Amino acid sequence: QVQLVESGGGLVQAGGSLRLSCAASGSTFGINGMGWYRQAPGKERELVATISSGGSTNYADSVKGRFTISRDNAKNTVYLQMNSLKPEDTAVFYCNARRRAWGKDYEYWGQGTQVAVSS
Repeated sequence: QVQLVESGGGLVQAGGSLRLSCAASGSTFGINGMGWYRQAPGKERELVATISSGGSTNYADSVKGRFTISRDNAKNTVYLQMNSLKPEDTAVFYCNARRRAWGKDYEYWGQGTQVAVSS
């Protein structure tokens, strides 16, 4: 099993910045892709950004140029630097990790961290 613990959420004014962190622990061997998703009230969960173990990144169009995902493989930690935040970024942000072990694929989620952006 893999446990994901997020931190760094909070309340910020529009135009401000926040940095989210997600630390993986437990059976972390075989973790490849990590990423961030978010879910706003009344909406479905959506992809924000992902990063492979080799550092390749993918972003939702709505956050390109404002958010940056990075990871420290030695610490099994993924980060999301969020700049120029907008009220529409308000959501619960979830960390995601994918792992391949013994020929099987596993997916894990964190408990979520709230990000609120005031106008």
